[in-house]
Amino acid sequence: MEKFGKSQPVKRVEDHRFLIGVGRYVDDIAPQGALHGVFFRAPVAHGVITELDVSDARDAEGVHLVLTCADLEAAGMNIALPHTVVDNRDGSKGAAPLRPMLAKDRVRYVGEPVALIVANTLQQARDAAELILFDADDLPAKMDLTPGGETLHAEAPDNRAFDWGMGDETKVEAAFAKAARRVRLEVGDNRIIVNAMEPRGCYAEWADSRLHVALNGQGVWAHKGFLTKAFGLSEDAVRVTNPDVGGGFGMKAMTYPEYFCIAQAARALGRPVRWMSERTEAMLTDNGGRDLVSWAEFAFDDNHKITAYRVDTRCNLGAYNSQFGQPIQSTLFSKVLMGVYDVQDTYLHVEGYYTNTVQVDAYRGAGRPEAIYVLERLMDRAARELGVDPWELRRINFIKPDQFPYTTATGELYDVGDFARLLTRAGEEGDREGFAARRTADAKRGLLRGQGLCYYIESILGDPSEGAKVVFEENGHVTIYVGTQSNGQGHETVYAQFLSDQTGIPAERISVVQGDSDLIKKGGGTGGSRSVTTQNTATLATVAKITEVFTAFLAEELGVDAGDISFDDERFRAEGSNVSPTMLEVAEMARAKGRDDLLSHHERASLPGRSYPNGAHVAEVVIDPETGVVTLDRYTVVDDFGNLINPMLAEGQVHGGVAQGIGQAVQERVVYDEDGQLLTATFMDYAMPRAADLPMISFTSEPVPSTANAMGMKGCGEAGTVGALAAVSNAVQDALWERGVRQADMPFTPHRVWEMLQGAAIAAE
Repeated sequence: MEKFGKSQPVKRVEDHRFLIGVGRYVDDIAPQGALHGVFFRAPVAHGVITELDVSDARDAEGVHLVLTCADLEAAGMNIALPHTVVDNRDGSKGAAPLRPMLAKDRVRYVGEPVALIVANTLQQARDAAELILFDADDLPAKMDLTPGGETLHAEAPDNRAFDWGMGDETKVEAAFAKAARRVRLEVGDNRIIVNAMEPRGCYAEWADSRLHVALNGQGVWAHKGFLTKAFGLSEDAVRVTNPDVGGGFGMKAMTYPEYFCIAQAARALGRPVRWMSERTEAMLTDNGGRDLVSWAEFAFDDNHKITAYRVDTRCNLGAYNSQFGQPIQSTLFSKVLMGVYDVQDTYLHVEGYYTNTVQVDAYRGAGRPEAIYVLERLMDRAARELGVDPWELRRINFIKPDQFPYTTATGELYDVGDFARLLTRAGEEGDREGFAARRTADAKRGLLRGQGLCYYIESILGDPSEGAKVVFEENGHVTIYVGTQSNGQGHETVYAQFLSDQTGIPAERISVVQGDSDLIKKGGGTGGSRSVTTQNTATLATVAKITEVFTAFLAEELGVDAGDISFDDERFRAEGSNVSPTMLEVAEMARAKGRDDLLSHHERASLPGRSYPNGAHVAEVVIDPETGVVTLDRYTVVDDFGNLINPMLAEGQVHGGVAQGIGQAVQERVVYDEDGQLLTATFMDYAMPRAADLPMISFTSEPVPSTANAMGMKGCGEAGTVGALAAVSNAVQDALWERGVRQADMPFTPHRVWEMLQGAAIAAE
């Protein structure tokens, strides 16, 4: 790596311990003798609690404690879970009802935690949960996204949590009034269950009035703040750690009631307490993703140029506000509202509704996949109605290279882009010219082939600042402390690789430490595709500081001016001297001189602007009209991630994101019945993509380096999902169009596709 330069496909160093089964996940590291927690959960979706008798459970064998909401309040806890609200169009705030850590007076979704049982063993806790006497006066379940129905919260009498808008509605209406053509489409975006490989879990312990909570999250500092507030503790009295984490995808970034309840149980008992979710429990209680419907419309001039765009969305929040539920489909959706197209007259209107389902929050992309999905579905529909090639319609409306930096209608500053170039490359890599022949060959076999294009852009999110601490250890190794949190992305590899690139320190001598609020005082965690860009910016700042102080030290030792010493990313060199120590050698010189102050360095840095990864996804599907089975046959990705540190890891992120997008588009379907019971609560009922369901995914990097950071990088963690939804859906719509299907919505399960075909056939008769 040191010899042949930067941006190399270095294999992940962390994978060895994962593959041989020595990863250290939260359920692996719970303290010896920790008690086991089990939650009693609401069996109905909506009802007023009339009986909650836990006395038999408290008396059961092995049980140490049973907690209810009343017990949490009696302990002096602040039982309100945190949430964010948006501003309504009339200037008021979105609804902010209490979401208690355990159900209080009323239950509002199946799986809502009602009581915590703590026992010596897991089985004893489960047995005791069966002894709880619970009854509720059932209330009608609110399941649709319309005003009215049984009220969930007094703060939202019609169950509308917020009514948000962005843009000049009057100006947009005027643009539509004088449009040469208008194209409108209803677009549904189905709910998913995240289903991380490792379900949620935690343990808590107290020592000398100090709380330690270990959880499998996406960062520790937000959780530390929430715990501090809930227990009324000082910041110094709370420590939060993240060990190895088996997937997060936004779902694990948020806080949940279990973390607070387990912490209180540990405090009340003076013993460590652990909890690990089971799969069905996770499917019932983890934040869901997506779940919205949008009505989108373009105005066109005579030259097929879009003159205005408006979207009207209704989104499902679930039973309560989750941590970021309200902003996801409003402010975050707006970040890429107009995508890569040069349109300034836009209006976005979003209403959020409470329903008797589990909460909905961020899922890989957090609003940006939803926005791009709507936009790119409408682009394809517009191309059909206008009689224009869908690739050409996009070219006509692209923001041109000479327009950058470009301020979008919603205030985002795109720094660079060359969208037409990437689209051309996508056509080449995906063999667009050969599609007609492939379609004809399939038709002869009675099959339907379709091709779908999505040109996406996303905005990296989260705190633009981050810190890095580099410590030179006595054994000739280096430790870098980071403020992000790996959930499987390969951070341990890429951070060590980058530090090695900048310092010449062999990567195998670099250890990465993350996920400990005692060791790292501040950090932004992982989410919004921010990790590598922000963290490496901080690393650059820290390396610059090390170089500065090491240069001054060497100048003093060699008796030369600091200006005569240079560092070439591998060695320090002094004019007129053959001394050329490495950074590790300078550190050892400082240690020998007793200069311990030179062995630890910490700097923070902030990005001057966001980066905007973008690219083209081209999907080809083959549909058997007799069965409705959709097969992904070809999938091509051309991405602009700017400069890549490790192309192999970037490609892996794309593959994972595309797989999750394909899963939602083709297989994953959350189904609740009219009473709010989740019917898809096991993998027998909820389909996840397997290897056999995925094609080979071609990945090509076509970089346009970002100007918003020194490395020229752009985030890549969520891009695969952002582009996949519309690419696959447009391909399915393309295949079905010739059979008369005009409305094709995800998920494209065999039964749903077969019904679409039958409906079109009946309509044609």
